[in-house]
Amino acid sequence: MKKIIADDIHIASIVTPNLSSEGLSFLTDDENFIQVGIWNYKKGKRLETHFHNTFSREATKTNESVYVVEGKIKCNLYFENGDFISSHIINKGEMIIQFNGAHEYFIVEDSVVIENKNGPYFGPEKDRTRI
Repeated sequence: MKKIIADDIHIASIVTPNLSSEGLSFLTDDENFIQVGIWNYKKGKRLETHFHNTFSREATKTNESVYVVEGKIKCNLYFENGDFISSHIINKGEMIIQFNGAHEYFIVEDSVVIENKNGPYFGPEKDRTRI
């Protein structure tokens, strides 16, 4: 895992999920607004029936993970004031998990990407600010 830190702020992490490590592995810390985990279980494994308890959870911002299934993308990271932080190529099989700051993407090769973020989504006018 590569943590991207700028001005003591955890902006994002780039990970290549270890799909061969057996069991449950989380790629995020418990306090992150987005939780990303990998399941790797053998045939016949039973994950016991359960539901998630209701808690008041206050997420003050949207966090996002992007997993490149096929292709290659470029992610530029910025502070919210528009100052550039860094640029990263995210290859097939890699994921970037974004916690803070601003981002933009360029599709470098024809790509299939899975995006995951916390909700609810309030629509583009309310939920995001373009810089």
